Amino acid sequence: MLKTCTFAIMHFSVAFTVAYLLTGSLLVGGLIALVEPAVNTVGYVIHEWLWQQHSSAKPQPNAFGA
Repeated sequence: MLKTCTFAIMHFSVAFTVAYLLTGSLLVGGLIALVEPAVNTVGYVIHEWLWQQHSSAKPQPNAFGA
C-alpha cells in the first residue's frame, strides 16, 4: 500500500509540474494533476479489457498451417 501511495504522489507531482511549466498557471496545473490520473485509470481499464479480448481470441493458423 505504501508503494501505491508514493507512486500516486509522484504521479500527481509530475503531472502538476509539467502542466504548470507549460501553462504557468497553478490552477491549470492542479486541475490537470487531478484529472489526468482519473482519465488514465479509465484508459488503463479499457486497455486491459481490450487486451484480454485479444488474448482470448482463437489463434489464426499461419501460412504453414500450425
